[in-house]
Amino acid sequence: MSEPLVLGIETSCDETAVGIVRGRNLLANVISSSVDTHARFGGVVPEIASRAHLEAIHNVIDQALRDADVSITDIDAFGVTAGPGLIGALLVGTSAASGMALALNKPLYGVNHLTAHLSVDTLNNKDSFDGAIGLLVSGGHSSILKIGDYITDVETLGTTMDDAAGEAFDKIARLLKLSFPGGPAIDKISKEGNASAINFPRGLSNNDDHRFDFSFSGLKTAVSRYLQQTPSHIVADVAASFQEAVADVLVSKSIDAAKSQGISTIIIAGGVAANSRLRELAQQRCDLAKINLRIPPLALCTDNGAMVASLTSLAVSGGHKPSAL
Repeated sequence: MSEPLVLGIETSCDETAVGIVRGRNLLANVISSSVDTHARFGGVVPEIASRAHLEAIHNVIDQALRDADVSITDIDAFGVTAGPGLIGALLVGTSAASGMALALNKPLYGVNHLTAHLSVDTLNNKDSFDGAIGLLVSGGHSSILKIGDYITDVETLGTTMDDAAGEAFDKIARLLKLSFPGGPAIDKISKEGNASAINFPRGLSNNDDHRFDFSFSGLKTAVSRYLQQTPSHIVADVAASFQEAVADVLVSKSIDAAKSQGISTIIIAGGVAANSRLRELAQQRCDLAKINLRIPPLALCTDNGAMVASLTSLAVSGGHKPSAL
């Protein structure tokens, strides 16, 4: 089936999301976020997230079908994030997808959340794919992946040793008394600051044993100590300098990975891929290195159903076996 009609469900964290694609064409992408509910706690509360998914899932599915102007019976296959993610949250999505697949006698595909983030690059994109280095940066994950094929050939080159980039943004935003989630808040105030004001450490930058791995806990500690030792600090400068340190490490290691593997394309995806400085710095350095940079539109960087549907569509069109219920 070259252009399957696929419905994908994403419930790994705090977004209840459903996307519908036909082949590589995006027809609908509906997201219901519970982030405002979590904001007063300063982070995602798993039980609250699960209950929010239960409350939203049916309405989100219905809205996606309306947006795509298709019926549930038209769907050729169902995809759902099977992990990684919050267990209770994942159960809501997998139960919904399994129920529809079973009732309609349609194939079900449980997909990997990380690979799905990167595969969203294939949507509305007619270019042929001949391999890429994928930088996946989100609230819970920071990984460098070597992608030969999205379904059968994904190799992890590096991952986070402690905090993911998104977690670091949230924690530093809390120290700076900024809003949650921290990524957008730091990105916004950094535009008013001097990114070279403070030389914060670049974790694992000269560690051959962890060449493609990340560590942001030391950076977090350095920022915390700086704030304690500098009562008269300028928040915008701290935010901008911290953001620069994160972006520098993410981009440097990704380009190093691409060169070492002889790959000329880098795809950056995940919620942190929406960060304006990361996008800017990655483009500058990829241009210098003559590497093709691909970053999804802002609406497809954070968790969404379109990414699940896109990866499922690739599996269906490639003739891969569906998952067991």
